[in-house]
Amino acid sequence: MPIKRPKDYSFFFLLFAILTANVIYQMWMAKPIKRIRYDEFWDALQEGKIQEVSLSHEEIRGLMRSGEDDEAKYAVKEGLVSFATYPLPPHQQDPALIPALLDNGVQIVNTPPNKWLGFLGMWVLPIALFVLIYFGFMRANQRMGQEAMSFGRTRAKIYAERDTRTTFEDVAGCEEAKEELVEIIEFLKDPRKFQSLGGKIPKGVLLVGPPGTGKTLLAKAVAGEAEVTFFSISGSEFMEMFVGVGASRVRDMFVQAKHKAPCIVFIDEIDAVGRQRGTGLGGGHDEREQTLNQLLVEMDGFDSQKGVIIMAATNRPDVLDPALLRPGRFDRRIVVHVAGVEGRKRILEVHARGKPLAEDVSLEVMAKRTPGFTGADLANVVNEAALLAARRSKKRIEMKDFEDAIDRVIAGPEQKSRALSEKEKRVVAFHEAGHALVAHLTEHSDPVHKISIIPRGYGALGFTMQLPTEDRYLASRAELTAKITVLLGGRCAEEVIFGEISTGAQNDLEEATELAKRMVCSFGMSEELGPLTYGRRQNAVFLGRDIVDESRNFSEHTAQLIDREVHDLVLSCKAKALALLEERRDQLHALAETLIEREVMEFSEVVPFLA
Repeated sequence: MPIKRPKDYSFFFLLFAILTANVIYQMWMAKPIKRIRYDEFWDALQEGKIQEVSLSHEEIRGLMRSGEDDEAKYAVKEGLVSFATYPLPPHQQDPALIPALLDNGVQIVNTPPNKWLGFLGMWVLPIALFVLIYFGFMRANQRMGQEAMSFGRTRAKIYAERDTRTTFEDVAGCEEAKEELVEIIEFLKDPRKFQSLGGKIPKGVLLVGPPGTGKTLLAKAVAGEAEVTFFSISGSEFMEMFVGVGASRVRDMFVQAKHKAPCIVFIDEIDAVGRQRGTGLGGGHDEREQTLNQLLVEMDGFDSQKGVIIMAATNRPDVLDPALLRPGRFDRRIVVHVAGVEGRKRILEVHARGKPLAEDVSLEVMAKRTPGFTGADLANVVNEAALLAARRSKKRIEMKDFEDAIDRVIAGPEQKSRALSEKEKRVVAFHEAGHALVAHLTEHSDPVHKISIIPRGYGALGFTMQLPTEDRYLASRAELTAKITVLLGGRCAEEVIFGEISTGAQNDLEEATELAKRMVCSFGMSEELGPLTYGRRQNAVFLGRDIVDESRNFSEHTAQLIDREVHDLVLSCKAKALALLEERRDQLHALAETLIEREVMEFSEVVPFLA
């Protein structure tokens, strides 16, 4: 049976366009003309109303003075209206017409009718309009079809060899990770070196580390060093509301990667698509699980000898599916740690490259004053310092700008408009002075760097900044106890000076209580309970984040002992802080009064009051 083809209505569309254009032309393009009889024309000529005429064999056209009713019906300009006689019979010839026109001073203009204008208006214009509309619809339908067909195409951004200009010189603070990736670069540049010995390069490399440590930048640097094509996509870009789209995009991405080998396929935030299967709250037929299954199949199916390396980054390796981490898939895991002092210095050098720095700027000092800062934090500090210098109309970035930028990143921007009352300002000053004095007098405590009572954007009415003298990766019981004592120093100062307490120590109390609880339950630092851990941590990974359920694996009697140990630990630290402040009450008064006057005090200004 022959297939019926859809009817083509192009002819009807064209006819409709021509008729529409003719109607528009007759209504709007043609000027309204006043039609008169030949005898009326003679009467107007004798009365001297005719100003200009154009003679033809069919009619007489021209301009005449308008009458009273002409303005409502015809186009009148400067008191003249266009007229035309009704068609004249072909045999009519009036020999007296020309002399009469000349006697009455009428200007005779022999202007031939513009037939081309009528032809364009009646035929060319509608045809052109039809062609534009017809092909416009065809292109729109074609574009919609292409978008529908490309719905399952990968959304990965593809950077050619000349576009991936990031190299290891642009990455600092993660030297160990770069050393691990050198082998990948050598394989992409010269795979025969490994293939001749029967070696197989890892199919997948998983970069693990806290947010902001430079995992994505490190992957781009590998592509730039190897001078290969770089595919970059986020794990969430595979997912769509339609079933099967994620798996289709995974297939398409690997097909394109094989065509452009050697190359690197980088999946950022892979935990968005690679979470452990079988833990969903709904049914088992999950779109994310389908996408993950397709990713696992593709990683098994392609041969790494062809020069396609899969790299991924995540800060949640604990939630990834075990099948994704087995050998043959992501068989190499590289941890990108937070940089130490030397690493932070090199990171600052990278971000300060090309920026005008004043002579007093010391990146080494800046590195020591930013413990725990990631590469993203340091980049933010340098950028904030540049913005502050520009706001202050400086030609160079000074050390003062960097100091203010660090405070801005840690505690938020200053809010001097939040004016505190004199009483509140005094309470905040003694609170912060208490922290500083206890920190100075307590052994194993970090030295004080700065004190401020200016309200900040994150809700703090003041802060006392302490900076460690070196990077630490372990904490002793004495150091943790000293930290609790310093946290309680502000509350104790209020109690010593004013005889009452305020709500300003809420965050200090929360942090002190949590630290004491971890010392007892997690670190085994209680003499009464011994070197044991209490409480089992259960992670509900299917909800998208850690919901920690510290289920009790101990008796009610042990719970009472834990509460008592935490209580006694915090109270003993408080008693020590109270004793120190009672003994140095004069120093506390002098430091607080100076802080009220200056609002911000650097370490060099604080030292005389701590001696």
